[in-house]
Amino acid sequence: MMKLGVTVLILFSVSYALSSESVFRGHLLGYDIPPPKVAVSRVEVATDYFTQRLDHFDPSNTIVWSQRYYVNTEYFNATERETIFLMIAGEGQASVSWMTGGAWIEPAEKYGALLFELEHRFYGVSHPFDDLSTENLRYLSSRQALEDTATFINGMNQEYNLTKDAKWIVFGGSYAGSLAAWLRQKYPHLVQGAMSASGPLFAQLDFPEYLQVVADDLALYSRECVETVKTAFTRLEELVDNPGDENITALFNLCDDIEVVNTESDIANFLEKLTDDVFAYVAQYNKNSGRTTSVDDLCDILVNETYGDEVYRLAEVNKLFYGSTCLDYKYQNTVDYLSDTTITASGNMRQWIYQTCSEYGWYQTSSQEEQVFGTRYPIEFFTNLCVDVYGPEFNTSYINGQIEQINTHFGGYDIDVRNVVFVHGSYDPWYPMGLTETTNSESPVIFIDGTAHCSNMYAATDEDLPQLVEAREEVNRLIGVWLEGEEISGANSPFTTNVLSALLLILSSLVISNL
Repeated sequence: MMKLGVTVLILFSVSYALSSESVFRGHLLGYDIPPPKVAVSRVEVATDYFTQRLDHFDPSNTIVWSQRYYVNTEYFNATERETIFLMIAGEGQASVSWMTGGAWIEPAEKYGALLFELEHRFYGVSHPFDDLSTENLRYLSSRQALEDTATFINGMNQEYNLTKDAKWIVFGGSYAGSLAAWLRQKYPHLVQGAMSASGPLFAQLDFPEYLQVVADDLALYSRECVETVKTAFTRLEELVDNPGDENITALFNLCDDIEVVNTESDIANFLEKLTDDVFAYVAQYNKNSGRTTSVDDLCDILVNETYGDEVYRLAEVNKLFYGSTCLDYKYQNTVDYLSDTTITASGNMRQWIYQTCSEYGWYQTSSQEEQVFGTRYPIEFFTNLCVDVYGPEFNTSYINGQIEQINTHFGGYDIDVRNVVFVHGSYDPWYPMGLTETTNSESPVIFIDGTAHCSNMYAATDEDLPQLVEAREEVNRLIGVWLEGEEISGANSPFTTNVLSALLLILSSLVISNL
């Protein structure tokens, strides 16, 4: 069985198995978060389809298509108030598991909410065309997706005979977290509030901060773990150029002989995959609900000298992901795979990478100041991939122009919006592209120390850190405030009060120590 290479860490995919999609969960991996554990529902979750326009911005284009959505009416109590919760799906197929699982179920029960989940255009089974040609993908964008969602809300208001008092709260994690915030920003008359978990807001071509956070996560275990990784990649880069007696092909179980298949793009692909398929993916979801491998598990191996020198320990860590499956690092195989326009329900990499090439960038390069994970996959590696897969027009100049448009349109870090709560975790390598401090009291930020990507979206467990429990409680409190139509008062929230109390304690200690 052969696995293909370049990864682009998706902002959320759902499979943990070694499929042709899951090997791409690194650099270009989108934002499709793994689904929650499923709870038993007293009613059947319904699947339906909503008729959408292909192009919301061209009145002369009358083409329509069917967009999948799920509905759970179990908690809906229209006699008290009309509350509707909408989960926005990201760059992967919508998962019915969210209709009965996840942290949002608790406030759904409390506030009697009608639950929807809407699949993103060009993902899952929600496809306007029969193939994924580059010409067809020009209708795949965040702006079209937001128009889809606004149109869907209007449609459901009519279908369920909801009154003007109906209040919609939207939820999203990772890329869908970005969409949730942007939807509230652009359509405040349709959406009462939004929970944006781990949502990147600032588009950026080169994203070296990502792997810097991964290195920081390793350093929390020990500096020795970081130094082992750094030494291993330094030696590995030397060995792929001058193999000597070391058989890198056998050691890392490569599908091709690296002494034969070794263009600069092939080597970049190999080193990038070593970084992202294990280190980046594990760090992004480190200690999340249901995850079996943590950063601690990686470092346990990396500091254990019984496995051999640093390169051998790196190879041992790589086996955690690939097992006996050979690693296909050949660059042309990656290009061929991503150029396949065939639609499958679970397929998402051609679409997501197209979005990075046409809107966001977010390429997790090896250009950190301290290059722990090697030096061989600079920004050119990723921009060349855009050209090789989608055509010469998708060059660096084009991508930069699109990134500038996105930041101008939505505001980037300076987003002007109220009634959004932005939640991030300190382990999550995506947090540098989002808001980590509250700059607008009407859209507070919750930054949770010791948690990873979208951790707050999962249902509570006995192992949850106190600060994660507190963050979920604060999100639920804010939802109640929004549903009552009140202004957010961050200073009066339990979450903010505890933070302020801690700061006052620190200040008091400093004053006493100086007396």
